[in-house]
Amino acid sequence: MALQCRLSGATFQSLKLATIPISSSSSRFIFRTLPKTLNLALFSRHSAPKAPPFSVLIRTLSAPAVAAAPAAETSDIKVVKPQWNAAIDFKWIRDNKEAVAVNIKNRNSNANLELVLQLYDKMLNLQKEVERLRGERNNVANKMKGKLEPAERQKLIEEGKNLKEALTTLEEDLVKLRDELQIEAQCIPNLTHPDVPIGWEDSSKLRNMVGSPRKFDFPVKDHLQLGKELDLFDFDAAAEVSGSKFYYLKNEAVMLEMALVNWTLTEVMKRGFTPLTTPEIVRSSVVEKCGFQPRGENTQVYSIEDSDQCLIGTAEIPVGGIHMDSIVAESALPLKYVAFSHCFRTEAGAAGTATRGLYRVHQFSKVEMFILCRQEESDMYHEELIKIEEDLFSSLGLHFKILDMATGDLGAPAYRKFDVEAWMPGLERYGEISSASNCTDYQSRRLGIRYRPSESPSTTSKKGKTNVAATKIVHTLNATACAVPRMLVCLLENFQQEDGSVSIPHPLRPFTGGVEAIYPKSR
Repeated sequence: MALQCRLSGATFQSLKLATIPISSSSSRFIFRTLPKTLNLALFSRHSAPKAPPFSVLIRTLSAPAVAAAPAAETSDIKVVKPQWNAAIDFKWIRDNKEAVAVNIKNRNSNANLELVLQLYDKMLNLQKEVERLRGERNNVANKMKGKLEPAERQKLIEEGKNLKEALTTLEEDLVKLRDELQIEAQCIPNLTHPDVPIGWEDSSKLRNMVGSPRKFDFPVKDHLQLGKELDLFDFDAAAEVSGSKFYYLKNEAVMLEMALVNWTLTEVMKRGFTPLTTPEIVRSSVVEKCGFQPRGENTQVYSIEDSDQCLIGTAEIPVGGIHMDSIVAESALPLKYVAFSHCFRTEAGAAGTATRGLYRVHQFSKVEMFILCRQEESDMYHEELIKIEEDLFSSLGLHFKILDMATGDLGAPAYRKFDVEAWMPGLERYGEISSASNCTDYQSRRLGIRYRPSESPSTTSKKGKTNVAATKIVHTLNATACAVPRMLVCLLENFQQEDGSVSIPHPLRPFTGGVEAIYPKSR
């Protein structure tokens, strides 16, 4: 699930404020309303690609000039207020606009960098004018404190009144301009690691190949046939109860799911991760802050009718939110979590034999790893996460490959992403079972997660005040430790036996109550 969106500017009609003409041509927002039933959340933002430039024309304005000017007209600026504000470094974007533009292109994003830069310049200009008018208003207020003739005092009163009206209008417009800038800038994807290959998924680079495919001397069955013969699934009943792409697990499949979850949690906890279970309903703003704004119409997020809440597609979202709007001590970093949750995805657009059975479903169980760390350490922890995944899947005896995913396959939050694809002999192909992403400061800037360096504070000699170290933004990383349905596909297809049974890998047996194999049920 990934961020590829753009909103064009709000409508700025001509505004005449004394001798400060502020004008621009029109553009528009296009929003899709939330549905009235449990359905996917249409968070994607679209707009016309050509947004005319907006110019702020400012002429030096004195208090007497304001006093002589007609009262300011009410502003017609209409901007949809963003649900939240990200701590985006607009100056850095402006100073590095060429690199940002190349990154947007390489990632096939339709973020409108030019509009962001135009809005930023407009905001700076308008901000300067607001500050100037505040200065003039203060000057008038100071003059009023002195001994004045009645006529002179009345003149200053009129000047102050006009300045106040002018300032109120400009301040309102400045707020709306900042809102528009936020909405547009939130569409810019994260930067990209220099080693990431450029292109679509087929340009992804092989990082490692682990093990080799098992050779079978009997006809191989896929997991659907095995599930039917071993009485492990019921897709038909689930389709009647819930719809397509839902399922019941039965008998040993239930035990196998529990074994996978408990074994995975145990192994990851040994590496210093704190276990969590999470809320599975979150606010839509938290979904957006984590970067899960869908591309186009193919959203993967279920929303809840008449609320601002969504079902989670991954525990990454609620775990990312656990430290939202907080400052953690540097000594507490890294914060490592391993979370179990159920996940819900619309899987819009997914169809065909390649996605049949358990491979692509609307609801599933998953164990997710999540790390918050210092900025300079995120690459190191990214390597740690992919090593944990490699150790887990190797322990189960799977054959898999690790890919360094190309720019076109990166979601908006990811600076770099490694995918793990395991061999599924029944499907006769590799299938993704896991990924590990370094999101650097993309999510934390939106979630408001910072840390305060532990360096000793300095004391100024002039006033004796202690200078507290400035906060820094944490980096976040996430990785799948176990996506249960796809692991079931792998285990059933790779460990099937000639007699129709399926052997359970040794690491899982302590968690299955002593069951070592699954056998066909007698009819």
